[in-house]
Amino acid sequence: MADTLPPNNFIGGDTMPSFDVVSEVDEHELANAIDQVNREVANRFDFKGSDARVGYAEPLMTIYADDEFKVTQVRDILDIKLVKRGIDIACLEAGEVEERGGGKAQQQVTVRSGIEGALAKTIVKKIKSSKLKVQTAIQGDQLRVTGKKRDDLQAAIAFLKEEDVDLPLQFKNFRD
Repeated sequence: MADTLPPNNFIGGDTMPSFDVVSEVDEHELANAIDQVNREVANRFDFKGSDARVGYAEPLMTIYADDEFKVTQVRDILDIKLVKRGIDIACLEAGEVEERGGGKAQQQVTVRSGIEGALAKTIVKKIKSSKLKVQTAIQGDQLRVTGKKRDDLQAAIAFLKEEDVDLPLQFKNFRD
């Protein structure tokens, strides 16, 4: 009887080095930052007696306050807390401050994660036009970059860090 290997066991794997380009937000850190904002707003003298707070229902944060000025103040506190917790505020997309009745105001802030199709295609085009010796494939809401040499992949990461893509990018699953 011949010895056979179980499926998916590769000997001397001929896989090319690769990494994934993603845009993710740490949900746990986001929740902690929102909790900190709500605690700070509840304890601050300039917010005493006001209905200022931040609500969150993925992927939407809603900032509630008495007026547009206080919404802006809460948003500033939120930005500071997010940055302290390592969340890039470029992933936030703020809507207009709206009236919500009773003279109160609110603002919707979308937390963007994942690389949507149009942006993914733009990033692929930028990488191709850079003449780097790598291939890029769109896989759902992330990109897979492969190349023959580790140096090519590192050059691609450096290139993407320099590019302005309007969304914070992370590089994961670097495989040699």
